[in-house]
Amino acid sequence: MDFSQLLQYTITGLTTGSIYALIAIGFVTIYNVTGIINFAQGEFSMLGAMFCITFAGMGMPIYAAILLAIIATALIGLFVERVAIMPTKNASFINLIIITIGISIILRAIGLFSFGTYPKSLPPFSQNDPILILGAVLIPQSIWVVSTLFFLLILLYFFFEKTMVGSAFKACVINPKAARLMGINTQSMSALAFILSAAVGAIAGIVIAPVTGATYDMGLMLGLKGFMAMIIGGMTNVQGVVAAGFIIGLIEAFSAGYVSTSYSDAISFAILLLVLFVAPNGIMSKMTGKRV
Repeated sequence: MDFSQLLQYTITGLTTGSIYALIAIGFVTIYNVTGIINFAQGEFSMLGAMFCITFAGMGMPIYAAILLAIIATALIGLFVERVAIMPTKNASFINLIIITIGISIILRAIGLFSFGTYPKSLPPFSQNDPILILGAVLIPQSIWVVSTLFFLLILLYFFFEKTMVGSAFKACVINPKAARLMGINTQSMSALAFILSAAVGAIAGIVIAPVTGATYDMGLMLGLKGFMAMIIGGMTNVQGVVAAGFIIGLIEAFSAGYVSTSYSDAISFAILLLVLFVAPNGIMSKMTGKRV
């Protein structure tokens, strides 16, 4: 086995896995507070990437375009929660899933009419000359992707562990009824969950846009892979879904390299089915408390 080829597949897998992990974090954030699996999460990534490309195309500095794109996507996340989720919060779990699928289709249609069908690109965040490492090629934008994941993990850790809002957020995760009795506004926490997940999704779309480009339908597959990471890693376990995201990215990279790119997605979904049969709660799941 060629070591440089092995290293190249590893670099590719870790880059892709970081994106899946970012999407999965958005899934987990919403599910922990609301109990909803938001299948529109991938579309937040599409909107973030497209907004950023649009703002940058208007002559804005790239970092200003990134900030505005994240804010715009977060506001859309809030709008979705207020208009589509909050009025139906007492609906059944299946109905809520169907609602989020409908939101996904609507956002994708809006993306189609607003941004067109042609792929769009975003300039790299820094000098993008390839870096040679033991015969493998590392694109600097890939470093941005992985670094962004770990930076967000650190920020989320401090938010949940060191702030009053984060503590209230965790209380809603552990026991929503008790949180309400303690005076915590669970509806506000639900809105915050959608804002955070939309912002994280937007960041994922923005950092990957210079690598893969952006299209109106990019969110569909990203959302499915993020959902897969959430299931494998455990639906309430942030560390687990991050690890699962990396695992999925590596499996795809190696299966594409050693089998065929045509089968990489099929292999990933086959592994998901195996996990569902063997460990329905995820191979790295953990309990955060009893939901009532």
